[in-house]
Amino acid sequence: MTSLLPSLAMFGLSETLLVLVVLMLLFGAKKLPQLARGLGAGIRNFKGELKAPPDDRREDD
Repeated sequence: MTSLLPSLAMFGLSETLLVLVVLMLLFGAKKLPQLARGLGAGIRNFKGELKAPPDDRREDD
């Protein structure tokens, strides 16, 4: 069973590399940092909204 672990790790690595190559082909190498930066900012905003205290005002009338 332990001989199966390195092959699973290689599968994960090759899968990641394949995704990176496809992203490079779709968006180009210059756009990838901008996309990653935007994704990171979106995740940070989402986490911040989850941790923010609820607003007492309701919009329901």
